[in-house]
Amino acid sequence: MKHSALLFAVLVAAAPAFAEAPKVIKVDAHSTGMGWDFDVTLQHPDSGWDHYADGWEIVDADGEVLGTRILHHPHVQEQPFTRSLRHVMLPDGTREVFVRVKCSKHGWKDSGFKVSLSH
Repeated sequence: MKHSALLFAVLVAAAPAFAEAPKVIKVDAHSTGMGWDFDVTLQHPDSGWDHYADGWEIVDADGEVLGTRILHHPHVQEQPFTRSLRHVMLPDGTREVFVRVKCSKHGWKDSGFKVSLSH
């Protein structure tokens, strides 16, 4: 009985950490001739300089980083919010990429948001 109560307490304490990861709401990607432009909409419960969504990156299926967008300040009053990354060069034949997000407190989120590319 004591073990199950302890396990429950640990799981409840850990739950907010998972709930506070940045979330990709939407990605618009379009080819600009020589590169790609990405408009990424994120949502995160930014609380100020101590905890905010501070970046996102475009990665390929192998996890190779193709472009990074640093977010230099919290967006406490602007949720969700959209920021762009222009002229990202993708390898020929790339049909999909992933957007991974990061926050100042929890680091990079493990999985990425899949973006299918239409040429």
